[in-house]
Amino acid sequence: MAYVVTENCIKCKFTDCAEVCPVDCFYEGENMLVINPDECIDCGVCEPECPAEAIKPESEDLMQWMEINKKFSVQWPNITEKHPHAPDAEQFNGKEGKYEEYFSEKPGR
Repeated sequence: MAYVVTENCIKCKFTDCAEVCPVDCFYEGENMLVINPDECIDCGVCEPECPAEAIKPESEDLMQWMEINKKFSVQWPNITEKHPHAPDAEQFNGKEGKYEEYFSEKPGR
């Protein structure tokens, strides 16, 4: 079992989680992060570090997000350090429907 980054990361992209990950399994897209499920060791240290509460334990109701994390973790660059969050992160934190309107397949830095 692994952890998964969910919709609330979109347009927030806090990177506190990547900094504490002991196995460097976070990958950066243009406007969100994902976790590589094959690299995640299910330690859970990332979950409480996310100010947007966008990291959840893998579960059946998160299948869409598990697939997104798996797909883009092999396409996007690895991130291991904390970077400034999106400038309008607080405005988008908690907003619903971000995937349909804002998700980008483009890689991050």
